[in-house]
Amino acid sequence: MSAPAVADTDLVRACLRQPVSRTPVWFMRQAGRALPEYRAARGSGSILTAIGDGDLAAELTLQPVRRYGVDAAILFSDIVVPVHAIGFGVDVEPGRGPVVAQPFAGAADLARLRPLEPATDLPYVTDAVGLVARELAGSGVALIGFAGAPFTVASYLIEGGPSRTFTKVKSLMHGDPALWAALMERLAAMSVAFLRAQVEAGVQAVQLFDSWAGSLSPDEYRRFVLPATRAVLEGIADLGVPTILFGVGTGELLGLMATAGADVIGVDWRVPLDVARARVGPDHAVQGNLDPALCVSSPWPVVEAAARQVMADGAAGGSGTGHIFNLGHGVLPEADIGILAAVVDLVHEESARG
Repeated sequence: MSAPAVADTDLVRACLRQPVSRTPVWFMRQAGRALPEYRAARGSGSILTAIGDGDLAAELTLQPVRRYGVDAAILFSDIVVPVHAIGFGVDVEPGRGPVVAQPFAGAADLARLRPLEPATDLPYVTDAVGLVARELAGSGVALIGFAGAPFTVASYLIEGGPSRTFTKVKSLMHGDPALWAALMERLAAMSVAFLRAQVEAGVQAVQLFDSWAGSLSPDEYRRFVLPATRAVLEGIADLGVPTILFGVGTGELLGLMATAGADVIGVDWRVPLDVARARVGPDHAVQGNLDPALCVSSPWPVVEAAARQVMADGAAGGSGTGHIFNLGHGVLPEADIGILAAVVDLVHEESARG
């Protein structure tokens, strides 16, 4: 199936550093526990069960668009959906995150990572994409798809769950680089298949989440991670959709991330966007990067000042194009949804004035 034509929206134009009518804004984890309608619709079941219901996933994807008036919906899914779908034994524990019953420990475990076949392994994902794409058609709101970058998915598979130290990951990475390369190759192919299926079903941009890349030194990132990240982005380049690469704590890696092939580099709250622009160079748009903690209980004047600073930093050195306003990480469950809605209004109103 050929990819659909890329939608002409402010989000897409900003990704490609083209003029926009106003700075587009969306929030990572904008669909989630902060929204009462989300809690009511999803109930208390597993997130993987909710993702497996195409109709419900589509509804959860659309809720933040209605609530906040953001310029993009991001598909309600999870980075471990592909490895869950092929039966690797991954679940998502509430309050903890992805966990693996039998972690990846050696070469024999490569056999557990068969190629992903989206049409049979996860038709519910493409069903949800199709439903949302039809709902958003002609609205000016873009639909973003996503996948986990190979390193971040590997970190869960090897550690068995979230980690602060990544000792098992680094032990395998440095101790058996050939096995590490084979693992990354398989996970890269899985991410490519997952992203291609989403694009062919109707998403207009994609984000690659390398959430834990900030645990790496620049040399580790260059040697052990960057080749697989490039392989993912090269594997979807022919589809012609804008691509975003994001990680947390990656200030020292931004220059390297800019060589991976993405159109946009997402920046967490630790690095001002004007500094990030200097690190990634003029050929990339930037996304971010309001501190999500400010959107919990800070007074509005504090949030407003911080949001205005993000806007100023994002526009620094250019005409105001090439910036997508976002948080520096995901919406926190306890976030004040009124504050988030006010941030959207502020960004839209101020940027539309030029």
